[in-house]
Amino acid sequence: MSAVLDRALNILECLAHSPGGLQLYVIAERLDMPRSATHRLLADLARLGYVEQDPVSEIYRLTLKISAMGQVFLSLNGILDIAQPILEALAAKAEELVRLSIVSDERLTWVARAQGARTGFRYDPDAGAQAHLASTSSGHAWLSTMSDEEAVRLVSLQGFGDPRQLGVNAVMTVQALLQRLQVARRDGYALVVESSAPGLSAISTPVRTREGTRTIGVLSIAGPSMRLPEERLRQLAPDLLAAAAELSAASLGSAYFGGTWRLGQEAAPG
Repeated sequence: MSAVLDRALNILECLAHSPGGLQLYVIAERLDMPRSATHRLLADLARLGYVEQDPVSEIYRLTLKISAMGQVFLSLNGILDIAQPILEALAAKAEELVRLSIVSDERLTWVARAQGARTGFRYDPDAGAQAHLASTSSGHAWLSTMSDEEAVRLVSLQGFGDPRQLGVNAVMTVQALLQRLQVARRDGYALVVESSAPGLSAISTPVRTREGTRTIGVLSIAGPSMRLPEERLRQLAPDLLAAAAELSAASLGSAYFGGTWRLGQEAAPG
């Protein structure tokens, strides 16, 4: 039974990283599963409303059911109520996209956002995606809170990514990554220009528990590089750090931020 559950969850995670959907044989190959077993599990997931299949292309994709469950969970634990006003205020100052990601096990997932850009190009990705640790400022900010050994371990699990899909300044070696993390630790924030994607820049800082004993998330500002060169990012750093401190101070108002909850399981405060 556990093997079946593992496979079903692996399918959901595989599809979560492919918003355009995948054909059955691709899912089976990526997960090293027999096509027959993959088809049975996809049929069960579709019956339960987690997956849908395009009748023409036969491509499988996730429905919004999991996303909706996540939003309900976050709302019930007070995360969105606490974070949204702070994100909105920072977005108004920065006039760019502000996002909050939370730490869950060994992943960093964006859960809330506020759009401050009113004109021109608006960078506005969907919530619920996992941060790519090696190329994003959010990833660098989180990795900077841990030892080099632990940071390298997490990046090795996820990979450095495909250079063809990243920006020209994306780090592709352990040495380059550790140099970025050293600077982030010194400054208290991480910034990237054309790293996670061509033409995009971002600055991020960790959000810790009120006692400062644990990193619970990352707060970021992101937008087009033409509006956010390095000089502009550093100008925004004080506002970003102040908003992160405000989130930390308010963290006890949320069961999750206060340490009572981790995604999917109870945990003792700490």
